[in-house]
Amino acid sequence: MDSSAEISSFLTARRARLTPEQAGVPLYSGNRRVPGLRREEVAQLAGVSVDYYARLERGKTSGASQEVLEAIARALQLDDDEREHLMNLVTITQRRSPGKRISNRSTVRPDVQLVLDSIQAPALIQNARLDRLAFNQAGRALHSLPADGSQDRYNYAHWLFLDPAAKRFHRDYDDAQRNVVALLHTASAQDPYDKELIQVIGTLSTQSPEFRTMWASHEVFRYRSGAKLLTHRDVGDLEFGYESFELSADPGLTMLVFTVQPGSRTADAMKLLASWHASGHTGVEHLHSREL
Repeated sequence: MDSSAEISSFLTARRARLTPEQAGVPLYSGNRRVPGLRREEVAQLAGVSVDYYARLERGKTSGASQEVLEAIARALQLDDDEREHLMNLVTITQRRSPGKRISNRSTVRPDVQLVLDSIQAPALIQNARLDRLAFNQAGRALHSLPADGSQDRYNYAHWLFLDPAAKRFHRDYDDAQRNVVALLHTASAQDPYDKELIQVIGTLSTQSPEFRTMWASHEVFRYRSGAKLLTHRDVGDLEFGYESFELSADPGLTMLVFTVQPGSRTADAMKLLASWHASGHTGVEHLHSREL
């Protein structure tokens, strides 16, 4: 991926998002031709020259110091994820040769699978390009996957944008789409040389207009915790929290655990679903309705 072009698009999008009122920039009479801040306004807020900022916004980062980048991040009111994203992009463009790649593993160690299997709540392992690699039994039941693990491996981003079943499964479908696009942006900044990640993004860009539109917004995001609002065809609406854990011994892999409130309707529904799944009941409809 072209990191210079990514920097240019990212800074332009962040500048367009920030209004003069939000930035505390005085408004003068006359029509503004840009939806957000002008380049000169960002430069003034960051304490750099307009020419210098314009060069950075074109992706020309040679000689850009940490202090200047921090000042620009403050001027654009970047959050922690966005700031880290900018720093990753700049670091890549300033390297004379590709750095050490972040491992985007495609296998899960047996000991990690044992950890998954010891968790009663739905849980799974995925890598940065959102290849889902392993589930526990509760996770397979929730996602309508065979109990033997034969269909654990698939790319979640492909499924979410290209499979009609995804929209029926996610009550928070729009949020799920935005989060996935943001996660892929983060992954592309961390490892722009991952050919399989480039292929994932390329496939989605050509086959999904929604993905193309969201990709242009340059949102970035990292899994931490939150809520999942899902609908399973067999047991109806379900509500989970989720927690994510990066696997320190397996760089690039994340464990995602869906948390369930004891005594809740979701807890009761998951017990029923797990019992059906264990007995070989496949449900009215598989969520994964096509090969990915």
